[in-house]
Amino acid sequence: MSGMYNGRDVFEYALLKVVPRVERGEMINAGVVVYCRAQRFVEARTHLDEARLLALDPTVDVAGVRAALCAVEGICEGGARAGQAAGEDPGQRFRWLIAPRSTIVQPGPVHTGLTADPTAEAERLLELLVR
Repeated sequence: MSGMYNGRDVFEYALLKVVPRVERGEMINAGVVVYCRAQRFVEARTHLDEARLLALDPTVDVAGVRAALCAVEGICEGGARAGQAAGEDPGQRFRWLIAPRSTIVQPGPVHTGLTADPTAEAERLLELLVR
């Protein structure tokens, strides 16, 4: 078995949580960030359930939350939308995105797994953990 490649690579992922009122500690899952070093892959998939979010805080800035989630997707994509993170490699962008912060959109803890297809994994995790 040693040295055989089974077509699956290690990947890491973190949930993106929306915490509209930090003092209350209530949150909803709104996305996932997936990183696979072996495939130089980083991608965010998001889905905002506005009704659930508004149930937690009727005064929340929904447009602001959407903009923050879009920014995460942009950083993963690189290019002009990523701002100063655009020139970073996928691993550096992932590490920056999962760093703890006190904003309304917060990363959860990092988990790992094995995958042959990180794009499909991102969609599977979004369906399983967010939608």
